[in-house]
Amino acid sequence: MKMSKLDRLGIEVSKLGFGCMRLPMKGDAIDREQALAMFDYAYQHGVNYYDTAWPYLGGTSEPFVGEALSRYPRDSFFLASKMPVWLVESEADFERIFEEQLVRLKTDHIDFYLLHALSKARFDKVLEQGLYDLCRKKQQEGKIRYIGFSYHDPAERFPAIVDRYPWDFAQIQYNYIDPHLLGADQLYQTLESRGIPCVVMEPVRGGFLSTLPEEFNAIFREYDPDRSPASWALKWVASHSNVKVTLSGMSSMEQMIDNIRTFEGDLTMTPAEEQVVDTVVRKILDVHTVPCTGCEYCMPCPFGVDIPEVFKAYNNFKLFRNADMTRAAYFERLKDGFRADSCKKCGKCMKACPQHIQIPDMLETAHREISEACLTK
Repeated sequence: MKMSKLDRLGIEVSKLGFGCMRLPMKGDAIDREQALAMFDYAYQHGVNYYDTAWPYLGGTSEPFVGEALSRYPRDSFFLASKMPVWLVESEADFERIFEEQLVRLKTDHIDFYLLHALSKARFDKVLEQGLYDLCRKKQQEGKIRYIGFSYHDPAERFPAIVDRYPWDFAQIQYNYIDPHLLGADQLYQTLESRGIPCVVMEPVRGGFLSTLPEEFNAIFREYDPDRSPASWALKWVASHSNVKVTLSGMSSMEQMIDNIRTFEGDLTMTPAEEQVVDTVVRKILDVHTVPCTGCEYCMPCPFGVDIPEVFKAYNNFKLFRNADMTRAAYFERLKDGFRADSCKKCGKCMKACPQHIQIPDMLETAHREISEACLTK
């Protein structure tokens, strides 16, 4: 297992981190036998970074991770979890949630503790509630070792959060397609320029980059028939010098074995490999998508449509043509009333859109094309 030295923190972590948001399931419950076997395989192969959060798997991830990791010496791994900022309205809320997390995780401290999924609105709450200072207090008590945050907002808002506090690390979404769609290079470069260790989530973009259409997979396979599309995506991320941990949300032993094989090999991208990835990226970007940046200026919709999420689901559908993932993103995660068919074409959103998108027409198109592809199978 390749390791990363975090000189700023004086520790060494595995370059592959086990993201525990997508553990194998049996119905609505975690598949305990398979998941415990995956933890054992990861641990035995040198993975020492395990990431979970309060809401993952309906609140069952933290307790399961606590159980799984309690079988190993506590000083042999690093545990990461997150404060659900959206649930905190007072210091008492912070204290209650944090102390319950320690119980769930069967530990007296959390190594890497993040303020979860910061956006502009959530960072405003961080400031109002003094949440960083509350984390610092826990750090002084020895209950938190390192303080960071995860980020889910446009790139232009990132530096204001990064520069507000002396963060020990930060977690961003980064993969080979998002520099072109979400400005993810700006996030990475901001952290690199300030010497802040970077943890990466969604290196295979929620699974989309591991289940590419055959015409894209063929490009990878022509260069190396034995490497999976996921391996290409993970190696691209891990090759960046300031990416200290690449989190993979593995949900099967097959994925675990493939990922560990990747991180036991050479993580330097050759010029030829870079060219292969660039070729795939260019072909993906040739697909026509809605030029939505997720800025949310169009929100809130008077009729409840979650416009950025609709376009995100539609763009992923157009780019990667994965009906199962699109069905889950659009018809399961987006509930009734939030989907595009609730649009009344009032036009309010168009007046606020800096990209001048014909939003009502594109919402209609998105709903029709997704429905045709996903509800007829």
